[in-house]
This record gives sequence, C-alpha cells and structure tokens, in this order.
Amino acid sequence: MVKARIKGPIVERRAQRDGTTADQRLLDHRARLDTSTDYWRVLRIQAEFVEGFGALADLGPAVCVFGSARTAASDPAYAQGEEVARRLVEEGFAVVTGGGPGAMEAANKGATEAGGVSVGLGIELPFESGLNEWVDLGINFRYFFVRKTMFVKYSQGFVVLPGGLGTLDEMFEALTLAQTQKVTAFPVVLLGTAYWSGLISWLRDTVLADGKISPSDLDRLVVTDDLDEAVALMVAARDAS
Repeated sequence: MVKARIKGPIVERRAQRDGTTADQRLLDHRARLDTSTDYWRVLRIQAEFVEGFGALADLGPAVCVFGSARTAASDPAYAQGEEVARRLVEEGFAVVTGGGPGAMEAANKGATEAGGVSVGLGIELPFESGLNEWVDLGINFRYFFVRKTMFVKYSQGFVVLPGGLGTLDEMFEALTLAQTQKVTAFPVVLLGTAYWSGLISWLRDTVLADGKISPSDLDRLVVTDDLDEAVALMVAARDAS
C-alpha cells in the first residue's frame, strides 16, 4: 500500500509528498527570513479554529485518552486503552484521542465497539498518514496549538497511557493550565504505576523538594492501575462541573 500524506484537505502520495509541516514553516527560524505569507497563515489558522469548534460543538461530555503511537497491539497498554475507553462510554462520555495508531487507536477502537462517540484529532506530521480506522468523527489539523485547544476545550479530563514526548507534552500542558487556573476540575490520571512511578518520584524528590512546584501541583496527578478508579475520577469531575 502506498503511504499517503494528509495535509488538511490535501492528500499527497509518492513524489508529491512534502517533507515539511505547516507548524515547521510557521515556527522555523529560517522561515522568518520571508514573512510575506504570514498574513495568509492567520486566515488558515482561523479556519482551523472555526472547523474544530463547529465539528465538536455538540460533542457533550468527553475524556481525552493519550498514549504512545508506538504501542503495539500485543502491549498490555493497548488492551488497557480499549477497556478504559469502553468504560468511559458506558458512563456517558465521548472518547477523544490524537487519532493516530498505537494507544490512540486502542482507545478509539474501545469507544467504537462500545457504541460510543469515537473522536480523533489528528495532526499533520511527516511520518503519519491520517486517522486510524476506528475514528468516527475526525479532524486533521495543521497546527499543534489549534489541536491542543480542542483537546482542552472539549474534555473533562485526561487519561494518560504510557507514552513518549508527545504524551508528556499534552500531560504537562494540562497540568500547567490547571495550576494557572486556566481550567478547573480537570483530573489527569496516569495509567500504569510501573511506567509512571519514576517520573512521579523525580517530581516529588527533586522538583517539589527544590521548591519549584507546590504539593498541590503534584496532587493533581493520580497514578493508578485501577481502571474503575480512573473512570470514577472522570465521572466525579463531570458531576461537579
């Protein structure tokens, strides 16, 4: 199968595949030498916000499930993603992911098979070719910051499966927004105590001990292997809002 490159509404294959992204062209210091197209980019960014708000306006209560695109179907975290999504659907939530493979695919699959709303918010990347097959409502974004706004605006909380830099970025952004009171009642649950315990130890023993965060900041993270606990925290946040 020939891999396709998705750029907004555009599909590129073979020799037409472009190795850059809209974010790169906007933010790369080399691109700043020519700012003549920045005015037009503002309109494209505006259009992405409009499309996202329009598509998700009637979504209802939702939870974002994050995790690595590299999670294999044989990984226990994949099955965990399916199961937590199924339980969230049973509690009346839509499930939102980044729309990619791995843990994101697992959560979309679990939501779809449970008869729920399965949402994927994809992003233009040089090495990915679109949304996974279990996404029923999908949007492809060019700009990370627009996509991140959609994650936070339309979610009551985050469930975080084992992941890498992208997962950590999304998790810490949610914590920062909660710490600075940009969002309220926003639980962040990390599934997988063995995977996340090293990070929590570093935050407690180094960052907190050095006074760089407050105890209440660390309390915003719940680390568990218990799917019932994770879902119950999301339900409590929804009912309190």
